[in-house]
Amino acid sequence: MTDIVPAVEGLGFGGDYNPEQWPRRIWDEDVELMREAGVNLATVNVFSWASVNPAPGKWEFGQLDEIMDLLAESGVQVDLATPTAAPPPWFSVAHPETLPVDEYGRRKNYGSRGEYCPSSPVYQEAAVEMASKLAERYASHPALAMWHVGNEFFQRCFCDQTAAAFRTWLTERHGDLDGLNHAWGTAFWSQTYTDWEQVLPSRVATSTPNPGQILDFQRFCSDALLGLFRAEAAAIEAHSEAPITTNLMVTGNFTMLDYHRWAEHMNGDRRLIAVDHYVLPADEIEAEAQVAFAADRSRGLARGGPWLLMEQAANSSAWRQGFFAKKPGEQLRHSLSYVARGSEGALYFQWRASKAGAERWHSAMLPHGGTETKTWREVKTLGGWFRRLAEIKGSRVRSRAAILLDHESVWASANPGEMSAFIDPYPEIRRWHAALWRRGVVCDVAHPTDDLAGRSVVFAPSLYMLEDDANLRRYVEQGGTLVVGPNSGIVDRNDHVHDGLPGALRDLLGVRIEEFHPLRDGERAALDDGTEGAVWTEAAHAEGAEVVAGYIDYPSTGAIFRRELGDGAVWYLTTRPTDLDPFLDRLDLAPEVPGLPAGVEAVRRDHEDGRTYLFAINHTHKAVTIPSEGTDLLTGTPWTPRTHLHSNSAAVIRER
Repeated sequence: MTDIVPAVEGLGFGGDYNPEQWPRRIWDEDVELMREAGVNLATVNVFSWASVNPAPGKWEFGQLDEIMDLLAESGVQVDLATPTAAPPPWFSVAHPETLPVDEYGRRKNYGSRGEYCPSSPVYQEAAVEMASKLAERYASHPALAMWHVGNEFFQRCFCDQTAAAFRTWLTERHGDLDGLNHAWGTAFWSQTYTDWEQVLPSRVATSTPNPGQILDFQRFCSDALLGLFRAEAAAIEAHSEAPITTNLMVTGNFTMLDYHRWAEHMNGDRRLIAVDHYVLPADEIEAEAQVAFAADRSRGLARGGPWLLMEQAANSSAWRQGFFAKKPGEQLRHSLSYVARGSEGALYFQWRASKAGAERWHSAMLPHGGTETKTWREVKTLGGWFRRLAEIKGSRVRSRAAILLDHESVWASANPGEMSAFIDPYPEIRRWHAALWRRGVVCDVAHPTDDLAGRSVVFAPSLYMLEDDANLRRYVEQGGTLVVGPNSGIVDRNDHVHDGLPGALRDLLGVRIEEFHPLRDGERAALDDGTEGAVWTEAAHAEGAEVVAGYIDYPSTGAIFRRELGDGAVWYLTTRPTDLDPFLDRLDLAPEVPGLPAGVEAVRRDHEDGRTYLFAINHTHKAVTIPSEGTDLLTGTPWTPRTHLHSNSAAVIRER
């Protein structure tokens, strides 16, 4: 596989550019300021369906032609989008059946974005036609660097068109009604289906709905949107050889789509993983750890290869719960952290702040206050940094650990009928990652079926759904250390409970679970090693494993187990530690640069020819020394082990 990187010189720097919102005289000012800031990549045409296709059968490319030509003349490359994420009103009026229906059966109106049914043949045909016409016209345009399909796919619909497409998908997955009835366990509550027309999306029901139906509908919805991406991408590829991407969302706890499956179709000779990430001030995890997790998750989707931060906020975000001001230097350090962890640049939403519309108060590279602002000054600084960092392009991130994430397992854990409302796996995965970040450990985010070789420790804090233990067993036997959290390996891919607990992991862990004891909100369980657990406990017994710690209130059962297997070892925690550090202290897992305080990031990127780059980012208010030697690319000055990294600052050291 050939790694695809953005087709720009050096690192990509820029953002969404929406000149159709502005009079022509502003465009010339924009490109002059882009030159000043060092912008080399602009995402264009994301929400411009009404501009290029203002009426049925009417196509007007004059404005887009002028925009593309102007950017080419100014030395700015274009990530050209298909504007299919926001059909204009004329389309929705002409084709009301394309508007989505919610789970209550109510059809939504137009007037926002994402107002389409992914399973609508009319919408699908229109989206492919749009992609084809754009690709045919701009495939050889000198400004074109890459293609951007749609925008932030998230749409879900429950209409009759969706029901028909869902049945087709189910037929391909389960074969016949016997297969479906088995997968969904329909013998329970007399739900057995005798005709395909009886099968519906997981609409609102009178009582607890079928968890198998919900799980399959979530899979279908993810696949339906993936099908849209692939259809538009194929239409583009018929005319153009430029790389293709779309902006996956890795903000907060977004897990609506199975991005591991998407990544199978977004890595390759002509595809690139790109993401949007926005720091959320109300999140329980500190901003810098949010950035690190989003970047590590993105790198995992790219299988360790190049990826691109497509959107971030230059300052505040437009949403009420996200409206906050970034402190001086914060967006500089965050942007550098994405690059440290593998991104081939950093882009923003958006270039110029909008005067009107739903996101008029979303920050931009060029804010409402103009060039006499902190935001603009930092944008210019970052543009200068990226020019000096051009030589790191194509290098890889060095990591020592991995944390496992399976979207389908996350979905299944949230299905109706689960034993605890507090066992939500995704925040727990992020909590473990944040604890590793504070300790300076660079951690990949991987899927349980990925090749895990080369990591000294792999964490599975919450892996409820697991078909078998083959891949994890192979990793341990070959010398790895696996750490498994509670309520893991319990169900198979149909969300059916495995025989014997902990199910698929029982033999690997050497542990037998007698029964589960979910805890109440705020309740704690004391362990005899002085620590405590929350959310969940299990009455568990060793069957080949060693009991490392037990429960004080349940002296006959273990709480933490360890088993040596082959050349490696596996740990099992039957509760969620309230403080992860005492457990992590038990592991032989060194940080990238030992001795640094929490809040000081140290991440290395390596070239195949042996060149190494140490990204040192100090998010604290105290200066620290970084034990490295070479040249700081940001300043061009020598770096020695005695050089101080000042508070709230960064260095990128080309090491000797």
